[in-house]
Amino acid sequence: MSTKLVPPHGGELKPLMLEGQALKEAKEKAQSLPQVRLSSRETSDLIMLGMGAFSPLDGFMRQKDYKTVVTDMLMADGTLWPIPITLSVSQEQADALKEGDEVALVDDESGELMGSMVVEEKYAYDKKHEALNVFRTDDEAHPGVAKVYAQHDIYLAGPVKVFSELHYADEFGAYYARPAETRKIFAEKGWKTIAGFQTRNPIHRSHEFVTKIALEIIDGLFIHPLVGKLKPGDIPADVRMKCYEVLLDKYYPRDHVVLKVYPMEMRYGGPREAVLHAIFRQNFGCTHLIIGRDHAGVGNYYGPFDAQKIFEDIPAGKLHIQPLMIDWTFWCYKCDGMASMKTCPHGKEDRLLISGTKLREMLSRDEKPPKEFSRPEVVEILMDYYKNNG
Repeated sequence: MSTKLVPPHGGELKPLMLEGQALKEAKEKAQSLPQVRLSSRETSDLIMLGMGAFSPLDGFMRQKDYKTVVTDMLMADGTLWPIPITLSVSQEQADALKEGDEVALVDDESGELMGSMVVEEKYAYDKKHEALNVFRTDDEAHPGVAKVYAQHDIYLAGPVKVFSELHYADEFGAYYARPAETRKIFAEKGWKTIAGFQTRNPIHRSHEFVTKIALEIIDGLFIHPLVGKLKPGDIPADVRMKCYEVLLDKYYPRDHVVLKVYPMEMRYGGPREAVLHAIFRQNFGCTHLIIGRDHAGVGNYYGPFDAQKIFEDIPAGKLHIQPLMIDWTFWCYKCDGMASMKTCPHGKEDRLLISGTKLREMLSRDEKPPKEFSRPEVVEILMDYYKNNG
């Protein structure tokens, strides 16, 4: 098909995953290399690099890029990038390595050999400075900040080769897709405009409403849930997948929706994470990203629409994908349906505000959410999960 899709961020997809003979040789070589153990977040970032989702990055960030990404959301060459993609080691391990050395990258949790990296640089960094700039807070109760503070003190930087995507492809089967694959799907469907929907929760009525607003004005909807590590209390991926499947079967036009998963770990970085979500959705082939209330937020660290406002600060030409900014949505009893602040004239007392947090609270109290909150088929799956895992 000749459908012209949005270009990848930086101009070309750069998947770093090795295959065939190159993979075999690199894995053999890695057996004798010094090992660097990766945290779960570093492993998930490496997989995103491998599949090309983090194009145009070629590895973990050099110091000049790290510094300008932290302060200005730009790499040294001016490419937009909102969150540093880094690999930390102890001072002791850094001292044992010299620039130009190659290291094997091993997932600390599973022990799996994930890839290799040429160490181009070693540099110290200021954790508090990174946290304040990236997360707008240095409060260790913020899960993203806590992970920065838990890191080692030295960053290693350099190009990577990726050998493995862990269990994701096996576990999620046809729902697991890399950017080159989703681009092919969108092109075959002849879609010119595609709206990505980021989610780490089951889809409730507010989510459904905002995705259907998008469907009214674009060719296709790309529901793209995160299946990497979440914070305690979030609903696991296998349960969420059942919820997505039943919704797509009963409430969405299948010809206009694609559901795929991706393996990143949440940072809960609010506005900056929203920009990262936009960048890699552009790599997957999306022209738009739905940004609703409290995108990628946690607690009360960000205002409900800070993740929309940040897109107004991005200089023209730095990003092809566009945000689809949607107002606060809710069920209005007087309108007798879903509505938003833009479309509903009624007062607070007539509205049922819907959120993933509220949904989880109801379920954990064994309280059945009303049909205005979530579709009954989804409620059934979730109540069953909470009953067995309460």
